[in-house]
Amino acid sequence: MQINVNGEKKNVKQNITISDLIDILGIKVKVMAAAVNMEIVKKEEWNIHVLQQDDRIELLHFVGGG
Repeated sequence: MQINVNGEKKNVKQNITISDLIDILGIKVKVMAAAVNMEIVKKEEWNIHVLQQDDRIELLHFVGGG
């Protein structure tokens, strides 16, 4: 199925969760936020939130500094 991740189209298998997607993308950032179709998904729900065809996912990580 096709989804949009941070503005880029990606082809992924069906029935993947946000956690699966983060693993597939090789993201190792511990402090981050995820939104699906402009709605924030709590980190506790990443393992159960199944992505759908044409979902728009934004994965945001935070960088400290001054």
